[in-house]
Amino acid sequence: MATLELAGVRKSFGAVPVLHGIDLAVADGEMVVIVGASGCGKSTLLRIVAGLETPTGGRVLIDGRDVTPLEPADRDIAMVFQNYALYPHMSVFDNMAYGLKIRRVPRAEIRRRVQETAELLGISALLDRRPRQLSGGQRQRVAMGRAIVREPRLFLFDEPLSNLDAKLRVQMRAEIRRLQRRLGVTSLFVTHDQTEAMTLGDRLVVMHQGRAAQIATPMEVWARPADTYVAGFIGSPAMNFLEARLAAEGRAAALAAGPVLRFADGARPGPEGRRLVLGVRPEHVRAAAAGEDGIPLAVDLAEPLGSETVLHGRLPGGEAFTARLPGAGAPQAGTVLPLLLPAEALHVFDAETGRRLDPLPA
Repeated sequence: MATLELAGVRKSFGAVPVLHGIDLAVADGEMVVIVGASGCGKSTLLRIVAGLETPTGGRVLIDGRDVTPLEPADRDIAMVFQNYALYPHMSVFDNMAYGLKIRRVPRAEIRRRVQETAELLGISALLDRRPRQLSGGQRQRVAMGRAIVREPRLFLFDEPLSNLDAKLRVQMRAEIRRLQRRLGVTSLFVTHDQTEAMTLGDRLVVMHQGRAAQIATPMEVWARPADTYVAGFIGSPAMNFLEARLAAEGRAAALAAGPVLRFADGARPGPEGRRLVLGVRPEHVRAAAAGEDGIPLAVDLAEPLGSETVLHGRLPGGEAFTARLPGAGAPQAGTVLPLLLPAEALHVFDAETGRRLDPLPA
């Protein structure tokens, strides 16, 4: 198929910078998901790859060839849009075949590709229908089929699932991943949904204010977030953050609320007195057993979810805190629950820069 490389890609709209030098190498057959909040520049980056926007600086290379000055039609790229972009007056067959017809592909070859792709997507019975006669999920399959029949070197997905209901999104997410692996097409997928990002991508590009805050595998991003933005964006419920200072010669953290938490294995991320932000995921918190000295959480809200309960409350220093505990029998609002924050579950960030601090062994 193809490799993709972005080298120092920048974009400004007038005097407003939107992308600040993005570097990314996508391997042949890899699915890379670009994820971030609205306005972070992810869709602009995708449009630059597609040729729909011209970068202010930097280069786009496909298989080592600089395609930055090329028109979209000359890049051999297929794009699946958020709004499907189907022609309402055409049948499903004609929508899927249109791109091949304008490239003057022989009729027999067009019919073969469309029928094979329709069978692959389970839409063979819909080929004579118009888009208005289809459900949202069926329209999405047609949009994907239109991209697949072209047999492009690169797939681009611009939030293709955002218009679907929650159940259908899960189903289509799995179908897209299976198809991408089966076809082996190099792909970029843009989304603001962290669950889509975690489940679809071989690697993630977490965007923040026009920069790539972290590029890594989904599990690396979750387990070792590069900074407080990534840590707070990836994970649901979001990671808890607590202000602290290094104590005990840098081997423990003293919370603003008073408790002192020792790091695992005597590690020390810096000198005593250094200001920190400690992060702990709600699912890593546990309720203190009898005789254990926990940090009291004043519960404001309990959300029973069947197999687990999410607790929202305040610590003694007034910090908002969330815990996700197994089972449905957790304390209700108005109660106080002592919690333990396991040393091995603590994430340590610099208070000034927000960057991750990797503790050095003692």
